[in-house]
Amino acid sequence: MQNKTTLPFTKYQGTGNDFVLIDQRQTQYLTRADIKKINFLCDRRFGIGADGLILLQNKPGYDFEMIYFNADGNESSMCGNGGRCIVAFAAHLGIIEDRCTFLAIDGKHEAVIRSDGWVELKMSNVKSVEKTGSAYVLDTGSPHYVTFVEDLTDIDVPESGAIIRYNERFKKEGINVNFAEIDKGTLHVGTYERGVEDETLSCGTGVTACALAYYLHSDKAADTTVPIRAKGGELEVRFSAAKDGSFEEIWLCGAAVRVFLGEVLV
Repeated sequence: MQNKTTLPFTKYQGTGNDFVLIDQRQTQYLTRADIKKINFLCDRRFGIGADGLILLQNKPGYDFEMIYFNADGNESSMCGNGGRCIVAFAAHLGIIEDRCTFLAIDGKHEAVIRSDGWVELKMSNVKSVEKTGSAYVLDTGSPHYVTFVEDLTDIDVPESGAIIRYNERFKKEGINVNFAEIDKGTLHVGTYERGVEDETLSCGTGVTACALAYYLHSDKAADTTVPIRAKGGELEVRFSAAKDGSFEEIWLCGAAVRVFLGEVLV
């Protein structure tokens, strides 16, 4: 029988997007090679259950490093809600107080914890947005496809999202698919996430992509602070738009909630 290791973890959620977070500053419990273990930990029947797993590690020149894995166990691109959750986790561990800088797969990020508990996370700049038919394709730290719909409740997000994610153009690398409904300046968003291969209650890079696409979709008449209603709760995205079609000073804002702490055998 194989010996198992006791792994301490903390569970966080950001508007229903949930993550297993592991403090690896002193002990390395997992590596990028542990795909099966990470997949097990994210399994909602046999493991802890989560949309993804995040390692918090030491990194010279930064408060910490974030390494993010999708629920399938593979390391993935930037996760906005995960980024907000790891900032709250770092504060819980006493690493930071109300602001920090950390390194993720897409580079340096800044974050601020507001007095009301919301975490404001600075996202990577977006250099360009592709218009394809009536939809938009852009990278906000992760690749996203955004299409606007009349009524989000009419959309079967898992089924419709999978069709786009697995079409000829996107099936090899995968893409996250967002359906956005405009309601008096608020965006209602449903997201199909690659790696999870299903709908999630919220996606930080996804709602960021929707906010930028909304600005272009409205012929740049929309406000640059956009309230978002994901299926898991409320978020806000604010940004600066340049004349050349690029975006900077992009901030993803919302709650990051510690759910429980525990130990698991791996």
